[in-house]
Amino acid sequence: MPSDPKPDNTESPSPAAQKAKSFSTQMALAMELPFVLVGTILVGGLIGFFLDRWLHTKPILALVLGGLGFFAGVREVLRRLPGDGDGKR
Repeated sequence: MPSDPKPDNTESPSPAAQKAKSFSTQMALAMELPFVLVGTILVGGLIGFFLDRWLHTKPILALVLGGLGFFAGVREVLRRLPGDGDGKR
């Protein structure tokens, strides 16, 4: 066995520490999700915009790829949200 100078802490954290961790996790998720949604729409729209310029098909690809970006963003937001605990997604 390797010698480990650190004591073995198998105790569970206090309820206050769990509540603080839960709150910080929720705040981090709330700050991240709008950027995920807007970012996917912008990436899809910009790719569509540059493809439209290259292929001379004015707004068609920007709208289609922006819409696909919207649906991808909504899907990613729903995937990152925690479940309600009943085992169903």
